[in-house]
Amino acid sequence: MAKESMTAIERTRAAIRLEKPDRVPLVPFLSAEPAALLAGFTTAQVSNDARMSQSAFLKVFDDYGGWDSAYGSPITPAQMQAANIYPMKVRIPGRDLPDGYMFQLVEEEIMKPEDYDKICEMGFDSFYYEDYLWRINCFPREDMTRLIEEVLINWDPWCKELEARGVEPFIMAHEFHPFFKLSLMRSVVRFTEDLYYNPGPVERTMKRMTDELIPKQIEICKALGVNNILLVDERGSGFYYPLPVFERFWWPYAQEIIEAFWSEGITTVFHLDTCWDKNLPYFKRLPKGSTVMELDSTTDIFLAKDVLRDHLCIHGDVPASLLSLGKPEEVEAYCRRLIDGVGAGGGFVLGTGCATPPDCKPENFRAMLETGRTCGLYRS
Repeated sequence: MAKESMTAIERTRAAIRLEKPDRVPLVPFLSAEPAALLAGFTTAQVSNDARMSQSAFLKVFDDYGGWDSAYGSPITPAQMQAANIYPMKVRIPGRDLPDGYMFQLVEEEIMKPEDYDKICEMGFDSFYYEDYLWRINCFPREDMTRLIEEVLINWDPWCKELEARGVEPFIMAHEFHPFFKLSLMRSVVRFTEDLYYNPGPVERTMKRMTDELIPKQIEICKALGVNNILLVDERGSGFYYPLPVFERFWWPYAQEIIEAFWSEGITTVFHLDTCWDKNLPYFKRLPKGSTVMELDSTTDIFLAKDVLRDHLCIHGDVPASLLSLGKPEEVEAYCRRLIDGVGAGGGFVLGTGCATPPDCKPENFRAMLETGRTCGLYRS
């Protein structure tokens, strides 16, 4: 009988390199809210104290036997806003919402048409911290420095806790595709109107943001000593826009960003929510091995395997609905399908479709992990 012959870190890195490890790596995206549920905490606790978020994650990791890489980190919604991750108004449990709720992002037209020119003139980071943040802030100005310092202070003990468990963070640096960020700031309706009726400022702004994003994130990755960066988008797909819009406003910037990262030895973990079936062939144009395609269960992951086989690693995609509403035997059956189908030949990481849902059944989470451990072994 085949046995494990790699460490968790070796296994995950091998899959990302499109190699065939000893078994399929297990990397569920466990954010603070589902970790709180599974660990017996409240979402208010983890949304207002990053140390509680860390404790919840580690408790679940230990109680459920661990997995191969840590996806999820100790950071609160206010810290995410301070760190220029979520450019939206936010409602926080224990403050704006009941203790058991998940934090909520509020989509409004906060960014105005004239702000395109401001971003082009100032640069995105300057615009965000000098102007935009104070239109959406969920914390007083005087807390800004403290929030950022807490993120930095918490990171080292977090990494040491993971090292003691034989795993590493799946990603450490994080960014949104400029298209997605602008859509969130303008709102999807206003942004779509801009794409069709006032495209010039959008293109100029996306060019400015891309030119700023690339060296900034390369510098961050080198300072942290990491080789993976998370790049998020959920609004550029064929689910939202026809291919001519994708080809003009989304793909050129994505390709430029990923190729620039890859030239510096940085792999992009592309978190792609919504259905990207129509867009999959474009990703064959990227350098082989440069990207992990992280799919959320609305894209056909088996089609993705057919299109991108031996070219890009695929990560996913146990559906949130299955983890919340299904039975353990149904979770096991779907994981087996993923392992046998998408995992064939390597280049696959078993995980959640987007993230573990905040109402995930404990028995289903355990079924996903145990199926990966027992059924994911490759035979030589």
